[in-house]
Amino acid sequence: MLDLAGNALSALPADMGRFAKLRVIFCSGNRFERLPPSLGDCAALSQIGFRATGLREIPKESLPPRLRWLTATDNALQTLPDALGERPLLQKLMLSGNRLTRLPETLAGADSLELLRISANRLAELPRWVMRLPRLAWLACAGNPFEPAPEPAPAPAVAWHHLRIEAALGEGASGLVHRARWHVPGGTESLVVAVKLFKGRMTSDGLPEREMAACLAAGAHPRLTSALGAVIGHPDGLQGLVMPLLPNGWRPLAQPPSLESCSRDVYDPPLRLTPESVRRLALATAEAAAHLHRRGLLHGDLYAHNILWDGAKGESVLSDFGAASTLPPGESGLALQRIEACAWGILMGELLDRATEPMHSLQAIHLQCVNPDPAARPLMAEVVAALG
Repeated sequence: MLDLAGNALSALPADMGRFAKLRVIFCSGNRFERLPPSLGDCAALSQIGFRATGLREIPKESLPPRLRWLTATDNALQTLPDALGERPLLQKLMLSGNRLTRLPETLAGADSLELLRISANRLAELPRWVMRLPRLAWLACAGNPFEPAPEPAPAPAVAWHHLRIEAALGEGASGLVHRARWHVPGGTESLVVAVKLFKGRMTSDGLPEREMAACLAAGAHPRLTSALGAVIGHPDGLQGLVMPLLPNGWRPLAQPPSLESCSRDVYDPPLRLTPESVRRLALATAEAAAHLHRRGLLHGDLYAHNILWDGAKGESVLSDFGAASTLPPGESGLALQRIEACAWGILMGELLDRATEPMHSLQAIHLQCVNPDPAARPLMAEVVAALG
């Protein structure tokens, strides 16, 4: 691995191909307007990270034959080479925050592609072939001209001076979460809540303001980290959400993907789940996704690392709306819902792998959801009915 992030580089040596064992390179935060062509000569290179470098061009010769994961978020790309769709191992493609007006048609043959981030670009339409990709499970596409306008969601305004910020609870790509006390005007007692303050910059999933809008539009649901209100009057102008505080001890079900796992979460190796815990986790997540779909939203990041659970019985909520987008009407909306069904199916397979005994009925539902023919997958409302 070669990590050159945060420097002032604008080019790499022409003989990078000498690095026969190089598998990962990070150059984010430099000054590259062109992805270095010499990267294509690195025979083992599978992961490339060039975030926020000012990229304007990706030459076809810069794409190594074993490319598996490309991050080019927050750049100035207007086009992509057709060669991108000719990399058979391509599994993870992160392009949010560029100026793309189209995607290469060759990506229709990217049969290994599981995660696609194209939020905050200039795409006038979502290609139909995206909805037919056999393994695509996680799609973020908010902030493009083709996305329907989200329904405005009325939300209580929470004045900053009514909040007393306490301990930090965690930090994600888009913001920092604190425990806080909310002094509701007219109330006699303060409420203990969680407050998420957004960093206000482009993330790999998209724009923080879209995350806020989606969280508010989701409405209240017992299986979601729903918003109670939006913060106003922060002294530094930060945006924020007030959310219910989860019980002590609740934690993520897994850790985010690693360099090795690419698009798959990393679980604690000793983790074993009782059949009842598996059922509860499966049903809770399916109910949350079905609720979002009814509200016209795609979560886009249905992963175990975004599921917060009690660590024992399987009580849980789905969190993080950073990759959420508004569903289009009609068949296109149903097709995107079936992409999310694949994400739930992958999660289901991971839970079943950690169950303390075989669960054949859930195995059948899992296989339906990961069917390589997206049209053959059930909708999440049908999954909920099957689990019930």
